[in-house]
Amino acid sequence: MRVGRRRTPIWSADSYGPLMLLIAGTYVIGTVADHRWTISLLLFAQIGTVWYALRISRAHTSLRVLATLIFALSLIAGGWNMFAHGRTLIGLVFFAGSVLYVVAPLSIVGDLGRRHHVDRELMMGALATYLMLGMAFAFAYRCIAAFQPSPFYGAQGDGTLADSLFYSFVTLTTTGYGNLVPAGNPGQTLAVLEALLGQLFLVTAVAKIVNVWSPRGWRNKSHSPGMAPGAPEETTVAPSDRDNSRSIEE
Repeated sequence: MRVGRRRTPIWSADSYGPLMLLIAGTYVIGTVADHRWTISLLLFAQIGTVWYALRISRAHTSLRVLATLIFALSLIAGGWNMFAHGRTLIGLVFFAGSVLYVVAPLSIVGDLGRRHHVDRELMMGALATYLMLGMAFAFAYRCIAAFQPSPFYGAQGDGTLADSLFYSFVTLTTTGYGNLVPAGNPGQTLAVLEALLGQLFLVTAVAKIVNVWSPRGWRNKSHSPGMAPGAPEETTVAPSDRDNSRSIEE
């Protein structure tokens, strides 16, 4: 891989910059989504985020069709959730959100694989994929908590969406604080899968990109490829030393 020269403005419609902002906004909404209308708002924010991710990553037609079907079901579930209440409905809302945040990274990874240069956009695309995976698992945990009869975190109950987001990223980065732990399966199995995916993604994708890419101005110009080597250092010889060296040669 070689360093590219693309200079797409970070906040343009063709950049992954706005997607990072949308992901951050969705995360903030998720930390305060404790009521029905805020959960529906979160789902609508997810739809907008995934729509932008599919557009900027030039998603394949089949993936767009799948996303459109999920969008339609998500809109129905989100609207219904604003006027009705029930654990099953909440579970469906979070299931839709989790699937949306899995579809988008698939499209982004496909776009990153088609790029021939390592640049800022590739870096932000990889980070967006990593963040969306963490949020997808968080929504999956909430979905399981809504459907299973026993509390997801055992004695600590099901927790809130903010708790699930916190637990998901702690698991994704394999930090493992241990204050929140799934009480049984399928939560435990899903946590193991998230930890493995998080480590593999960091080691194989993000680490490789970070190793190759460096922003303009950070490069050591004295070691930049293509630059002529510096002139050899000159050694000054004192006159007395010259005389001594001549006498030795004679």
